[in-house]
Amino acid sequence: MSDQRAFLNNVGWGEAEIVPLAGDASTRRYARLRHGARQAMLMDQPQGAESAVAATDAGEATRRKLGYNAVARLAGADCRRFAAVANYLRARGLSAPDILAADYGHGLLVIEDLGDDLFTEVVNGANGEALYNAAVEILARLHTEPAPKLLPDDIPLFVYDEIALIAETDLMLEWFFPLGLGRPASEAEHKEHRALWKAALDAIQGSDIVFVHRDYHAQNLLWLPQREGPGRVGLIDFQDAVAGSRAYDLISLVEDARRDVPATLAESATRHYLASAKAFGAPLDEDRFRAEMAVMAAQRNTKIVGIFARLFLRDGKRRYLDYLPRVWNYLEQDLSHPLLADLRHWYDRVLPKAKRAVPEQASA
Repeated sequence: MSDQRAFLNNVGWGEAEIVPLAGDASTRRYARLRHGARQAMLMDQPQGAESAVAATDAGEATRRKLGYNAVARLAGADCRRFAAVANYLRARGLSAPDILAADYGHGLLVIEDLGDDLFTEVVNGANGEALYNAAVEILARLHTEPAPKLLPDDIPLFVYDEIALIAETDLMLEWFFPLGLGRPASEAEHKEHRALWKAALDAIQGSDIVFVHRDYHAQNLLWLPQREGPGRVGLIDFQDAVAGSRAYDLISLVEDARRDVPATLAESATRHYLASAKAFGAPLDEDRFRAEMAVMAAQRNTKIVGIFARLFLRDGKRRYLDYLPRVWNYLEQDLSHPLLADLRHWYDRVLPKAKRAVPEQASA
């Protein structure tokens, strides 16, 4: 708290009221700053939480020595990356928060307050299509250009490579197996799982590499109807952005782990993305793109099953167990694509449906 107050005093917010906001799965803490008619957000990233050298372009061996953040291309405690991504998005006319003040050494930022109208709070049956269409138009706009190698201030945007993607699928075996099967995964199971994922990812090689927000879903999007065009969608929680598949953020949106997205809405959003890409001069082969969506969806949902199991087992965050049935439903749907038949057979053999339910004693 002393670091916070010293920082706020130095940047002209020393008299502000600090109103903490509820936390979620990350180590970051947020508070609303109020001082008369002025309002902003304080972002506090504890520097001891995880290594700030998480993202690196070193080889696999070096990344593994640095730890999971480096392997998976996560920002860790480096809030410079949040600021760099925000500035990249704002330069494209998008509503990422303006960075008002920063103390990178202590992990403190004062950023623009985009309000409280998260998609999760305002989307309903009447406006769902309009809001989701606006969100996919943002993606289509971003995808008209290749991913940059550097963000503002010469911050690298690293590639969401096979090393990172497969490391994320490992989380399923590391954390859900003890929960669902009551035992750790064997080395043979790890090896076979990784080989199957490598084959699936290799099948979609050659696709465009674009900017990927990485957590593009209703809890990280705000509705700003007072703004115009693409500025109507506020963007937050993008510090882990990477360069990767154009299907990834669309899947994050339409297969939302925390809320049900009706199948009709998911399909209309996908069709609107395809139409928007064509309108922006980048038409896609629909069959190939839907295959890429299936692979990226299965990869993401495999990872999320592992993460939510970890949040329960390691961090005691029981509410994440409630999301697991939804994520498993998505994953089973994703694995029905012919391109993923071998992976589907593996899951059915090693982790059959009866074992995918959370044990009653865990959820009690």
